[in-house]
Amino acid sequence: MALGRHRIEYEVLEGWDRLPEGWSYVEVAGVACDSRDRVYIFNRGAHPVIVFDKDGRFLNAWGEGMFKGPHGIFIDRNDHLWLADDKDHTVHQFTTDGRKLLTLGESGKAADTGYKIGASPVLRAAGPFHRVTNVAVAPGGDLYIADGYGNARVHKFSKDGKLIFSWGEPGRGPGQFILPHGIAVDSAGLVYVADRENSRIQVFKPDGAYLREWTFLNRPYDIFIDDQDRLHIAEGGFLNYMHKRAEGPLPGHDQTMIYPPEGHSPIARVTICEPDATIVSQIGGENPILPGNFIAPHGIWADRRGDLYVGEVVVQSGAVKRMAPLTPHAFQKFRRRAG
Repeated sequence: MALGRHRIEYEVLEGWDRLPEGWSYVEVAGVACDSRDRVYIFNRGAHPVIVFDKDGRFLNAWGEGMFKGPHGIFIDRNDHLWLADDKDHTVHQFTTDGRKLLTLGESGKAADTGYKIGASPVLRAAGPFHRVTNVAVAPGGDLYIADGYGNARVHKFSKDGKLIFSWGEPGRGPGQFILPHGIAVDSAGLVYVADRENSRIQVFKPDGAYLREWTFLNRPYDIFIDDQDRLHIAEGGFLNYMHKRAEGPLPGHDQTMIYPPEGHSPIARVTICEPDATIVSQIGGENPILPGNFIAPHGIWADRRGDLYVGEVVVQSGAVKRMAPLTPHAFQKFRRRAG
């Protein structure tokens, strides 16, 4: 757990989430909490949205037949859910009980970026969407959407779903992206983009102007910013991809950074830091199957108490096959310790 120089400590709560008998997440793409700290787990099993109360009791499930590729989730201040479906190239707005309010993008229609799975990386930026990844809602209600696997772009929408502007292009320079995967907005309206395969977070003004970047991260997948503007970052690390590359090529991962940059740890982890990038806690160790460690942390959220929820893509990363007969965890809750 978070020890040593870190100032916040967490403990993993095994068995917190009480799924109905026979149910499985398969893998968890994203997780979010509403204003009552109910927990919404966006997963790739038979029941795409599974809802628990703050104590882990099952409440509800919905979304059957609605999604082709569950990916990112965000819950705004009005308790509306924003769900990104990367395989359908769409983003949907729902009520907490599963009533659809709005869809952005055209179902099944991908923007022309030159990207072809397993054949070509993103060659050029384009409009919304091509395998859209994640959503964040700014304090004023505007939407920022990371359009990542098949694009290299961030799109800003009005709260009623009108495209305002977009920015970004393929590359490694300021304002460029190689797989913008996660996105978050702080109380001042600054936009933080998890530029996953550049192993960095880039920070922008609300108008898309580049401000700075953080390069100490290990392939950041997702970002959550709490009411104190503290950042919670899910880092996928490199071990899964190093292992898969040793076994053979990586179909569909033309843009994946396989090995860590110099000075970086290959381990998947969660990092909690202040807006100035001061690290206040890190979670995660070398053996990914152990509780409290990570295989492929893909979605992250913190509730009003500061407790953490982390979802992992254990099938897509190859962990289920590689670790059999062991069953890797697809979701973990961490309680923030007082102090």
